Amino acid sequence: MTIHEYEVKIQWEGNTGTGTSSYHSYKRDFSIQHPQKATIQGSSDPAYLGDVTRWNPEDLLVASASACHKLWYLHLCAVNHIHVLSYVDKALGFMEDADPVKRGHFTQIILRPEVVLEKGADQALAAKLHEEAHHECMIANSMNFPITCEASFSFAE
Repeated sequence: MTIHEYEVKIQWEGNTGTGTSSYHSYKRDFSIQHPQKATIQGSSDPAYLGDVTRWNPEDLLVASASACHKLWYLHLCAVNHIHVLSYVDKALGFMEDADPVKRGHFTQIILRPEVVLEKGADQALAAKLHEEAHHECMIANSMNFPITCEASFSFAE
């Protein structure tokens, strides 16, 4: 068994001079850093006083599920000789924050990839590989809520 390790540095960038002296006294801004990677500018969801122009943890969770699925899908297409020419996912996540027991929690992520295949590709196999990608995706395997895929396909001219 191989253990993979992922280390990130989260730097809070929201001290406006008085720290967290009150709920409204600080910004929720932060950066995600690693010496060998591009910095990601983050904040909380705007509903919690975050900056709408920065990525929030909820965005990043949805993006992680989408990216992991896509990477597995492209791999499986390559080894099964399905030529994907374009892949765009407009993923959507749902979070509920009214549950008094679970508090705020995700209830579902819907992946909505739009896949362009090479003319003549086996669309049935291409669709089946989305199911296999879901089962291989480490992010999906780590979630306690459903992640579904509603793929659409078109063919290159």
